[in-house]
Amino acid sequence: MQRLFGKKTRNNQDIIEQIILQNYNKYYRLAYSYVHNEADASDIVQNSAYKALRSCQTLNCPEYAESWVYRIVLNECFNFFRQPRADSYEEMEEGAGEQAYTEDQYEDIDLKRAIDGLEEQDKAVVILRFFEDMKLEEIAEILDENLNTVKSRLYRSIKKLRTVLADKQEQETEQNRKVGR
Repeated sequence: MQRLFGKKTRNNQDIIEQIILQNYNKYYRLAYSYVHNEADASDIVQNSAYKALRSCQTLNCPEYAESWVYRIVLNECFNFFRQPRADSYEEMEEGAGEQAYTEDQYEDIDLKRAIDGLEEQDKAVVILRFFEDMKLEEIAEILDENLNTVKSRLYRSIKKLRTVLADKQEQETEQNRKVGR
């Protein structure tokens, strides 16, 4: 990151472009963790890049550019769920056909569902901490929240995830006992 700010001739747009190019895959993974759809995640990242470049002149401190772009991506993820969706019958049929012929991929569906059940801000903290390996200080900066608030959100979310996953495991164990009888 330091090498981006070494030259005084660089302007905000150059810095933002460089950050987007360097971190594109991180932004994509973040978006995908919210929408669970490749095309939608790509759209979110593209919209975020466009908005970041369009409003780069409003960035006052270039050293916070990376956090600033992360915040834009998160806001786009949140906005995605606020927009009404209108799928045509043909799109739904195509989607079903694609899913039927794709390769099986192992995913921890219970964990994914449990994370999806968290509130938006709590989900953001969990994803940034455990899936993007960010430090709590970085997360606080991105979410524009106090560090102690981020810590509280993280620990509360972990506790909730443990409870949800433990309940799910108990249900499966009980179900297996009934089947075994």
